Amino acid sequence: MTEQDNIEIFKENHPSIESYWRSIILYGRNVASYKFSLGQSILSLLPTNQSSFSLEELAVPFSNNICEHIKESPKQCTSPSSSFLTACKNYNEGLISHQDLIDKTVAVGFDYVLDAFHVVNNANIPVKFFVKDFHSLNKKIILTDEAYKLIETPFSNNFNNEVNARWRLVETAWDLGVSPNLLNVGYDSDTESFYMNKDFARKDVTSARDALNGYQKGKCFYCYDNLNLDSSALFCDVDHFFPYTLQPLIPDINLNGVWNLVLACPDCNRGIDGKFARVPSIKYLKRLHKRNEYLISSHHPLRETLMNQTGRTLDERIKFLNKIDQIAINYLVHRWEVEPRGEEHF
Repeated sequence: MTEQDNIEIFKENHPSIESYWRSIILYGRNVASYKFSLGQSILSLLPTNQSSFSLEELAVPFSNNICEHIKESPKQCTSPSSSFLTACKNYNEGLISHQDLIDKTVAVGFDYVLDAFHVVNNANIPVKFFVKDFHSLNKKIILTDEAYKLIETPFSNNFNNEVNARWRLVETAWDLGVSPNLLNVGYDSDTESFYMNKDFARKDVTSARDALNGYQKGKCFYCYDNLNLDSSALFCDVDHFFPYTLQPLIPDINLNGVWNLVLACPDCNRGIDGKFARVPSIKYLKRLHKRNEYLISSHHPLRETLMNQTGRTLDERIKFLNKIDQIAINYLVHRWEVEPRGEEHF
């Protein structure tokens, strides 16, 4: 199955506004961070209920997002130089005024990102979250009905977290001077965050919840109930698919690996009839395999990490999961399954 096939399956199975939005964040080209900043800017403008924004208005959140990220990760594109990024750095250092920054953003900051935003795998997706209106001297963008439908979805506040998580993973790769597909990401179960080792020092990258949620689309991996990454009342768990209690019995296998991490609602993970230290049903194992293959076949920065942990080929990865499942059921004996609480989403 090709990368194109996987992307199309993702959209055909779930032809929702959320899926199209996430396809942009997951699959759009990563030659600069502008796409992420534009995505966050659009999300920040939606609550105003205003449909039309001049480039000057758009430039405020757009440049602010870039400036904030540059403070932590100076490299925000793959090209050796950018007059816009230089302006952002100069603003952070107090060398230019905020108005100078906005003027520079309007002049060159949107040169490519507005046209490229809706392009996924070299083709435009069939919906638009904004359209350009450059027919008059007052250039502007107009947010579409599809954009406003985003904030009508359950837990729409998750979108911004997902964009930021993806951005952090990509800029970490640029900061280290490697392709995003060569990142080897670790997981800290205490902080529930992903990290990288840089110059023998650990660097926390992003929340595991935010990074994993793009695939699960705000749904529990097991029962498809809604998850909220921000609300303490419905806070989701980062769950070890194969229970971590097995780790001392199989020390050569990293159960803290990305391959074994999913997002689960508290009921499924630790409720009265929760999974706890039981082995998930085979149908969930197939779902885990599908998730891992989906990320591997994409441009996702976790691709190389997943392949390092489970195998370089499809056959190796299938054998790996079957092996771990056999070990798990031999030790833990019981299988676990739950009734779906929502429609199938992945």
